Amino acid sequence: MSVFRLSGFVVAATLMSGSASAQELSPGYLDPGPVLQAAADAIGVTNLRCVAISGSAYAGMVGQQRLNGYEVDWPRGEPLTNYTRTMNWDAGTMVEEFDREPGQNPASWKHGLGWRGGTPLQRNIRQRFVVNGEYAWYVDGPGSEPVPAPPEDADRWQLDMWLNPHGFLKAAMMPGANPKATWRWELGEMGRDGATTVPEKVTIVSITVLGKYRVDATINSENLLQRIHTWVPDPVLGDMNYEHEFTNASYVDLSDGVRFPAGWHQHEGWDDNFQAQSVNAGHNAFGGTLADIRINDCNDPVTVPEVVRRAEFPVAVTTRELADGVWLLGGSSHNSVAVEFDDYITVVEAPVDERRNLAVIDEITRLLPNKPIRFLVNTHQHHDHIGGLRTYMHIGATIITHWKNYDFYTRDVLNYSPRTLDPDMVSLWPPTELAEGYQYETVRENYSLNNGERSMHMSYVHPLTHVEGMLIAYLPTERILIEADLFDSSSAGVPVPTRVTPANRSLFNHVRRLSLNVQTIVPIHGAPVTWSDFARLFESGR
Repeated sequence: MSVFRLSGFVVAATLMSGSASAQELSPGYLDPGPVLQAAADAIGVTNLRCVAISGSAYAGMVGQQRLNGYEVDWPRGEPLTNYTRTMNWDAGTMVEEFDREPGQNPASWKHGLGWRGGTPLQRNIRQRFVVNGEYAWYVDGPGSEPVPAPPEDADRWQLDMWLNPHGFLKAAMMPGANPKATWRWELGEMGRDGATTVPEKVTIVSITVLGKYRVDATINSENLLQRIHTWVPDPVLGDMNYEHEFTNASYVDLSDGVRFPAGWHQHEGWDDNFQAQSVNAGHNAFGGTLADIRINDCNDPVTVPEVVRRAEFPVAVTTRELADGVWLLGGSSHNSVAVEFDDYITVVEAPVDERRNLAVIDEITRLLPNKPIRFLVNTHQHHDHIGGLRTYMHIGATIITHWKNYDFYTRDVLNYSPRTLDPDMVSLWPPTELAEGYQYETVRENYSLNNGERSMHMSYVHPLTHVEGMLIAYLPTERILIEADLFDSSSAGVPVPTRVTPANRSLFNHVRRLSLNVQTIVPIHGAPVTWSDFARLFESGR
């Protein structure tokens, strides 16, 4: 049994079942106690209660890539200037504040995961994101009302507080951390260390954080933490790589023996530019130089607003019949559309996550109880639009998508990889079709479904700067066009556009080129609008 003592804490690390001493460690394992103690001494963990780090940073828009390909990273959002992160480990609070150009990003998104289209856009420059224990919220501009963050964001923000050198070592002292250690010879990571030819022996210590996350830290020969890694649940990629890297040179000597890193580099997704393990190469989610560091200046206590404490996040599905046998399923930031054919049902879009799509499927089967959902039309590969693809595969639907999405979906999304943090239907009850590979219909330019008197025409929208592989769906008899992200109409907190965007223009030109006789546009974000209202944007010359 290893004992790790710091500042009055005593943590017993049982390294193997039945172990009574370090001499009984299994082959390949080390006693974590001395390693953790040396690292804590090297950076002054006991002398740091809280820290505020400031500077400028970038924000990677996870899941919003134009395409999945070789060396294609997450796109960068607007820079985060006047950025400050204050972490108080004793209080269990973290506050992030920064300036960012308004009107471009969801107000609920700060950086990395959590981008959701169809939600209110950021309106003010100054932004504030707060977590206190299990509660989290954001404030869009000074004096604005706090808005509760959904549980999946709150959980991840709480985890972020411990994914730094001092946070990790403090978490290792907590009950239930159960530290374990091993070692390896490691060549330097190119992006962090440059080209290296001589391997360094490092120690990897893993602990349990927040009762469920297995977090490991790579500790080098100078007793400095250079990589802190874990996995977080994601509806699209499953157990998703989530890590911070720090160079030795980034550690700054502060008072009382405290050393804290000024350079931050965060990955969400594997650092896999060359597609060795996955098609998606996105990984850089947050980083910057945060060299203005104040220690033990903890500011005022962070109080949870009552509106946040009382917040609930039910899944609501509303239905609206747009035409005979055509239903809009709303009630969320993203819609789906169900279309009845003689022998089956086709659904357009499987957004957000499995919980949302199971509720939509239940509503569809209530409306049409005796027909199978035979097809799922996927408009494009942005992650907030494909969180339910696996759900429709589970119920036996064939996925219609553009061929440029096929490799990404088959290798990274619709696979047998275990999902341990948030198991979904496919991981719990894996369907045979997943191995057989016949659950897709891929589209190059055009694709049609015809059954009885109903027909639906899918077509590839290009050129388009927003995303590659975009499909729209058109019902010629009903003169209904279903689209995503090409025109977002008004919805809760999202005003109707007043200026023509490049995506608007691509849609307008595409409809004219194909001579589609559209009467109604049904956006995935927002309420249906008439084609004449949409076309009026162009007539005004804006």
